[in-house]
Amino acid sequence: MGAPGLSSTTKGRLALRAPVFCCTTDIVEDFLGRFARLARSIRLGSPLDPEMEMGPLTSLHHQRRVLEYVDIARREGAEVISGGVQPSNSALALGCYVEPTIIKVSSQQDRLIQEEVFGPFVTVQTFRNEAEALAPANGTQYCLGSGLWTRDLQRAHSLASDLKAGIVWINSYKRANPGSPFGGVGRSGYGREMGFDAMQEYTQAKSIWVNVNAQIPAYYRR
Repeated sequence: MGAPGLSSTTKGRLALRAPVFCCTTDIVEDFLGRFARLARSIRLGSPLDPEMEMGPLTSLHHQRRVLEYVDIARREGAEVISGGVQPSNSALALGCYVEPTIIKVSSQQDRLIQEEVFGPFVTVQTFRNEAEALAPANGTQYCLGSGLWTRDLQRAHSLASDLKAGIVWINSYKRANPGSPFGGVGRSGYGREMGFDAMQEYTQAKSIWVNVNAQIPAYYRR
């Protein structure tokens, strides 16, 4: 699954989607160019049409909320790379559509980084080294899942251990198995589903002590 699939599947209404991308400075412009071209090619329309690739948001309120974040991005000095508007296609005018949106930000404190937009909306940050990559990744109060792409698996395992996330994928995203615990950290929830850890959510520990032959001295000796 590539970058568009991480951010646009379910129109952003899934907490597990990837709303923030961190990209190395040496490839970010090439990445943004390719990403934007692919995002603009996504076919918006009725989810009942098998030829369409993205449907509408859930309501007018939801649509307005997503578009308001575009205005917030501009006020905070971010750059809108693609989307961030309602489609110009008149056939989609009555639906709650928003074009897939890519925004490049420069500050970790931007609201787009610190808040969940829940729409077809992704922000892109840059980094020069691993420390700069970890800072934004761990600098948010939400982190259900995270993913990283690299050819160096040793570096990948090192970074994965330092990422503050409930789930870390390496060279993939949103893969699941009933035997693997699923859950987040921070404000992304507590507890775990699936795996043996899920049993802890439905059981309660109890301690039972039985004295068989121990000679326990009396507390008040008489």
